[in-house]
Amino acid sequence: MEIPGTVRHYLMAAGEDIRGRQNNEIRSVTYLSPSIPRAVFEGLADHVRRATGCGRVSLRLETRASGPEKGDERLFSSGEADVGFMCAPSYVCDVVVREDRQIRSFAGLRGGSWLYNDACSLSGYFSLLKKLAESGADERFFDSVSCSGSHLNSIEAVLHGDADAAAIDSNVLRIRLREVPDLREKLRVIETWGPFPIQPVVVRSTLHPHLKERLRAAFLTTEEDESTRRILERYGLSRFVAVGRQDYSLDAHKDLAALLTAR
Repeated sequence: MEIPGTVRHYLMAAGEDIRGRQNNEIRSVTYLSPSIPRAVFEGLADHVRRATGCGRVSLRLETRASGPEKGDERLFSSGEADVGFMCAPSYVCDVVVREDRQIRSFAGLRGGSWLYNDACSLSGYFSLLKKLAESGADERFFDSVSCSGSHLNSIEAVLHGDADAAAIDSNVLRIRLREVPDLREKLRVIETWGPFPIQPVVVRSTLHPHLKERLRAAFLTTEEDESTRRILERYGLSRFVAVGRQDYSLDAHKDLAALLTAR
């Protein structure tokens, strides 16, 4: 993410309407909280409600993983979700260790312990696989590799000496350092990996085309709404911008594509 961050946005569009639901409810889901504070998505849900004129925009928090797990798209196919926040903006990930450790690079982690947030995460998990592949190594490079459940959990585990290192979404780390400035004296970034292509904000394909356009317009005008702009700025974000399919071209990211399809 650029600082202040630009939240890139792409709506996967193609027509079922929401008429018939109570208050013409739009259902949204985020896979990014609590690593990205819930208040960000509550603010966006309220903005969409006001911008589209819908009676209600509900927000569901999915904390098990940072995106739909492979083969589990039921929230969208069943109509339980219309809009999904599936990843952070265009970003890098930062490899963090405790400040008092003598580890200065990834090579110094050989034989140590590593934490990842979840197996769906590009920043926390697939970035590690990419680094290991580039180094001619695999998970045996470490003495132990385990799942923490979230980037925030990984930060706390490294801080308390329960793991040697973790790769943290740069947006999550930046927000956390703003919330707890003392962490700057306790954690150290030894490497930065990326940048990585974002996973987009998406909408259910069977939504009515007119509603898709209203949603798209709502996201692309967040900076024009004072209350929404204040919420985004509080967390170092500025606005949503449109992107295209070329931003997700597999030809441009062949190494990541190979890792993703292999899992």
